[in-house]
Amino acid sequence: MDDKNLVPLANVMDLLLDAICVVDREGRYLFVSAAFERIFGYTPEEVIGRPMIELVHPADRERTLEVASRIIAGEPMPYFENRYLRKDGKIAYIMWSARWSEADQARIAVGRDVTELKRAQFVQVALFDISEAANKAEDVLALCRRAHQIIGSLLPASNLFVALYDESQDELSFPYFVDEHDPQPAPRKLDSGTLSAEVIRSGQALLLTPDSDVSLPAHVATAIGKNPIDWLGVPLKTSRGVIGALVVQSYTGEVRYTEQDKALLQFVSTQVAVAIERKQAEAALQHMARHDPLTALPNRALVLDRLRTSLAGARHDDRQLAVLFIDLDDFKQVNDRSGHPAGDQLLQEVAARMQTCVREADTVGRMGGDEFMVILHDISQPEQATLAAEKIRAALEQPFEWDGRQIRISASIGVATCPAHGHDDLQLVHGADEAMYAAKHAGGNRWLLATAGAA
Repeated sequence: MDDKNLVPLANVMDLLLDAICVVDREGRYLFVSAAFERIFGYTPEEVIGRPMIELVHPADRERTLEVASRIIAGEPMPYFENRYLRKDGKIAYIMWSARWSEADQARIAVGRDVTELKRAQFVQVALFDISEAANKAEDVLALCRRAHQIIGSLLPASNLFVALYDESQDELSFPYFVDEHDPQPAPRKLDSGTLSAEVIRSGQALLLTPDSDVSLPAHVATAIGKNPIDWLGVPLKTSRGVIGALVVQSYTGEVRYTEQDKALLQFVSTQVAVAIERKQAEAALQHMARHDPLTALPNRALVLDRLRTSLAGARHDDRQLAVLFIDLDDFKQVNDRSGHPAGDQLLQEVAARMQTCVREADTVGRMGGDEFMVILHDISQPEQATLAAEKIRAALEQPFEWDGRQIRISASIGVATCPAHGHDDLQLVHGADEAMYAAKHAGGNRWLLATAGAA
């Protein structure tokens, strides 16, 4: 074939989808083909003479230099993968085939962009990891924490939160919220006008950037807290509908989100949603098994379990605690006179009142029927127990409203403290129970210590 009919070699190289690079001994670019700009975002003029290592991802630079030394020493490198930072800041995964030309004193390398392949692999691994986290995580918070780590391997996710919607309560909560500027928000209604609420309401993913042209409903204000530069939220959808939203946001131009990121997050969010729903179902079943269905208080099994745990801590740390056994006086008469619905509402109100009489860290539980137990987990003086008992007695003595009329009851309360009245759960419960019966036999509407001291 006539030489004049041959296509110039440079033109051939520029037609290749892979990038061809020539780098001198010092690691500076001598030549790059046209595909270099498509893969890395830099024109040939922007990189010729520039050190190759400046474009390599910082975490891969040491390994890349070590491989470069081996190539210069004469070892061909047909398969070497590392990460580069594109001009737009995004990460590109490159598979290199390189060797050293002694005659030219240069490294000649062909680089193939395998970013999409790696992304597909990462997504498959991420889906598996999320599924595994659903089995191993203790609760929704632990699951979200692990999901954050997994998502962070797919796209920039320094600022990520999960919003969950409880339709029965019309409450939007934020069980997991990691943000460099704002603290965890308080729960709110779905019509609060936030972007995450709009994602849940509409069931549609939402990407907001300075360049996006998105028309939001008039009632939707802004993101929660400080306004980000980029905001990306996707709905968490399950078979029963949208249960929440998964959101990532960026406050700097160094991290930008794209439609590709939106599609990726939507794909992963399906697995996250299923995992969260599973954890919610497990938590609901566990709650039902350990709580009284009428008052939602801890049931007998949970109360006694907490007592044993608290006693172990008290013995270890030389702390005191107290047990209050409470029985309502003449509760059967309420059911007989006003009916069981009135009795049920009364028990619910009793539970609510007792909870206002103790600290949040203490336990108020229903042992069954009209019997309750309170555990004061950490007291400095035994008198704290009798003060709490009197506070509960006085609260329950106040009239209850039912169907336009007042119902009055009272309570008999037995008090036992550790270590004064015992060191194990059986001793304390027995002592408080005996004191409660003594209070009831003395006329009720009073509290007594396990040592028979009367109020």
